Amino acid sequence: MSAAAAMPAGEKTFMGQPRALVTLFLTEMWERFSFYGMRAILVLFLAAPESDGGLGFSVAEAAALYGLYNALVYVAALPGGWVADHITGARKAVLYGGIVIAIGHFTMALPGTAPIYVGLLLIILGTGLLKPNMSAMVGRLYADDDPRRDSGFSIFYMGINLGALLAPLICGYLGQEVNWRLGFAAAGVGMTLGLLQYWIGVRSMGDIGTEPGQRLKDHERSKILRGVVAGAALGLAVLLFDVLVTEISADLIEKVIGVLILAVPVGYFVMQFRRPELTGTERSRLKALVYLFAASAVFWILYCQAGSTLSIFAEDKVNDEILGISFPASFFQSVNPVFILALAPVMAWLWIRLGSRQPSTPIKFSLGLLLVGFSFLVMMMAADAAGDGKTSAMWLIGVYFVQTVGELCISPVGLSTATKLSPASSVGTTMGIWFLSISAGDVIGGYVAGLYDEISLGVYFGLLGLLAIAAGVLVVVGSKHIIKLMDGLR
Repeated sequence: MSAAAAMPAGEKTFMGQPRALVTLFLTEMWERFSFYGMRAILVLFLAAPESDGGLGFSVAEAAALYGLYNALVYVAALPGGWVADHITGARKAVLYGGIVIAIGHFTMALPGTAPIYVGLLLIILGTGLLKPNMSAMVGRLYADDDPRRDSGFSIFYMGINLGALLAPLICGYLGQEVNWRLGFAAAGVGMTLGLLQYWIGVRSMGDIGTEPGQRLKDHERSKILRGVVAGAALGLAVLLFDVLVTEISADLIEKVIGVLILAVPVGYFVMQFRRPELTGTERSRLKALVYLFAASAVFWILYCQAGSTLSIFAEDKVNDEILGISFPASFFQSVNPVFILALAPVMAWLWIRLGSRQPSTPIKFSLGLLLVGFSFLVMMMAADAAGDGKTSAMWLIGVYFVQTVGELCISPVGLSTATKLSPASSVGTTMGIWFLSISAGDVIGGYVAGLYDEISLGVYFGLLGLLAIAAGVLVVVGSKHIIKLMDGLR
């Protein structure tokens, strides 16, 4: 069935786009408000002294936990997409995921250290259900050859960043200036508003996402149930070993989880290529997706530093005052969304205006990599300007501007491309895999961030910048081959 076949007959549009995009736009906006609101203060909270209400972690410990959390959020998108494809359908998966996310944020608002870990786990599980299936439903609003497709995803991406803009201003202020836990609670309120809006607007989506793409058979259900029970038993055994025999270090657990995260997409693509029912076109397009996956992962190694090392840099090395007005360091997390909201409509218009003359997907990816690499070379200069003191906030604002243009060349385009390149029977699962490119970047970026206090900042930022630029050049060189593998898509 084509994407358009799932849409209601005679569907009305809004600004030239399917009206259902409005519901998905607003739901994603509030979910991202909750996500980025908590993210804006998480590392700062973890690294704050206990006397200030924080947990007293070192920068390396806080960055590693932050990177692992972010990575697991996107790892959870794989089983979340699978659940929608085989059990619930995308529509129910989004609803259930939003409920779990809201509970997670409110749990983090409770006193003590344990609620922080429990809350993060709940947010991971809920986001895994919601995130890939939101994008999958957006993809189903359009036929594969609909010229509005990339533009629609760019508009959808504006919803992400409208939430990301508001979140640090509200949750960041409440967390840093009033109480950390109040900031976490505000994130939960945002997700609750998103759930209410989704419930009201879901009728505009026709039958999109109501049924799983390939419902499980009875014998498959039994097999999955046995796997879940075995996994739970293994987890319990590890917990008992940790409590009764010897304590397992948190560092070891983080490293094991990190290795597993990097192994999952490799295993997935290997299994997909072994599926006999895949057509030649689907197999070829999956190969193209592998190349784009690797390019996306490199991009996110750098980009995801915004919530860790760049946040620490903003706290320690940047003047927190513009035009005589001082502000918390977490407010810098709103700079990128401001630029997204300003530039996303321009980029959406540009892709439509260029039509068939717009750059191919691989070239858009290479532009994103080159720009994020250049932004870190600018960070190298900012670190030199700061020296042992502080430097102007304009350095960081300029870096976020360059990164935003790069992000718009990769992130919304990547979402659109993944829905096009995925096999028809497993769009949700493939979207989950696509989000693992962000997980891979987060894991590697989290470990790399451990060098932040070990080497000079100029060398740290410079090496990362050169890595992304080299990757961008490689994508340009291989672009013709990737386009050929996309088999008629660009």
